[in-house]
Amino acid sequence: MHKKLLLGVEAIGQGAIDAGISGVYAYPGTPSTEITEYIQENDVAIARNIHRQWSANEKTAMEAALGMSYAGKRTLVCMKHVGLNVAADVFMNIAVTGINGGMIIAVADDPSMHSSQNEQDSRYYGKFAMVPVLEPTDQQEAYDMAIAGLELSEKTGVPVMIRITTRLAHSRSGVRLIETAKEENKISLPKDPMQFVLLPHNARKRYNLLLGLQERFAKLAEESPFNCFEEGEDRSLGIVCCGIAFNYFRENYPGISPYPVVKISQYPLPEKLLFRLESQVDEILVLEEGYPLVEEQLKGFFGRGKKIHGRLDGYLPRAGELNPDLVAAALKIEKQLPQPAAEILVNRPPALCKGCGHHDTYRALNEVMEEYGKGKVFSDIGCYTLGALPPYNSIYSCVDMGASVTMAKGAADAGLFPSIAVVGDSTFTHSGITGLLDAVNEKSNIVLIIGDNESISMTGGQDSSAVGRLESICEGVGVSPDHIHVLESLPKNHELLVSLLRKEIAYDGVSVIIPRRECIQKQARRKRS
Repeated sequence: MHKKLLLGVEAIGQGAIDAGISGVYAYPGTPSTEITEYIQENDVAIARNIHRQWSANEKTAMEAALGMSYAGKRTLVCMKHVGLNVAADVFMNIAVTGINGGMIIAVADDPSMHSSQNEQDSRYYGKFAMVPVLEPTDQQEAYDMAIAGLELSEKTGVPVMIRITTRLAHSRSGVRLIETAKEENKISLPKDPMQFVLLPHNARKRYNLLLGLQERFAKLAEESPFNCFEEGEDRSLGIVCCGIAFNYFRENYPGISPYPVVKISQYPLPEKLLFRLESQVDEILVLEEGYPLVEEQLKGFFGRGKKIHGRLDGYLPRAGELNPDLVAAALKIEKQLPQPAAEILVNRPPALCKGCGHHDTYRALNEVMEEYGKGKVFSDIGCYTLGALPPYNSIYSCVDMGASVTMAKGAADAGLFPSIAVVGDSTFTHSGITGLLDAVNEKSNIVLIIGDNESISMTGGQDSSAVGRLESICEGVGVSPDHIHVLESLPKNHELLVSLLRKEIAYDGVSVIIPRRECIQKQARRKRS
């Protein structure tokens, strides 16, 4: 067998290629980005012409992937956990429509919020939609699950989620590959012409079919090679390990575990394995990365007769990533912990790159806003969010993709003046256009600044969907061409930008100002290539 040294995200990409996908659809979002980038650069994917272009957002990605599945082909869709919120509408509904060609949804959660607004647990979405969820323990399982997930999807007729977290996504391990990659599916349309038509009478029928599959999903989880029971001699405690938490447990017991252990990497929960554990032990400790999903379910399974420990009762922290030391503490293992890095290193807050065009935008914005006071600039998710920090302290919101535009509109509706929105070019095309349409329809008194660096810079410099189109998009939405301004974001244009901001703040309506300069990091990479 051939072996490769792969990141967890790369292992999913390689597994999907070897499983015969015809397309990957995604919007960049750490820690999921490298799944798609790996496929984009893979020689086999290039030779087979697998679809591997970025989508405008996660919802369009999942809908396009569903279209490929409708045509009978296998497909992969990737996003980070907050991206699943954007795609939740289609995600919940495709659990009801089902799929035709196999479809896996790879979602990368970010506990401890290394680069995210929250640390939500996507397993809850899988439970909500009532579809199988796979949670790999290591890179090998990430690879194996990409293959098995597509087979499971076609076997059951529903999409399958693969949920990973940051630590597994961005760590490397040797992965054994299958000897022969699978061929792509041929085009084949759904046998039931009404399968994807969710009119109420048909949706009720499809929903009942999904409910009828739940017993089968549970049986498949019981039989899954990704779930297992390990015996242990010390029956005072039983351990339930979910996904990567099994590795953290193993680091504390690298040989044979003294306690009985149930390893869970396929959901719904394997109830028989869990009841077997419960019957043997006095108490149970649940080790899971993210929210206390399994811990809460076990309290329901076992009633009040068995003590269940985990994140809810303080055995483990309620927030943040797990690690071997936290697991050791929960197991009452005494360890000599190293001195925390925070006590050794001086913290350096993040800052905009030197030479970034956003510096010039914020300098001009701050000069103008001195006349109006603080708290009137709404912003969004991207590099420019660093404008909330010194030395600029220019912006006062960062909630979700595109919210700058609609929050500025709502504040203007409330009578706030001026009401300014700052958004990046990629975030604007991701989720800002509809907010701008609302503002145009109501003639809201806002100024929208689109910082155009022609790049999705925060996640690695991928091409923005907006390159070369921002002005035409804004005009097409209905912004008056007289109030759409483009200028190069450079120190020499400082007075021009200040003048434009003052002029458009004075205008009673929707204005768009586009300071444009290519991302300096992207520019450097382009010149090296």
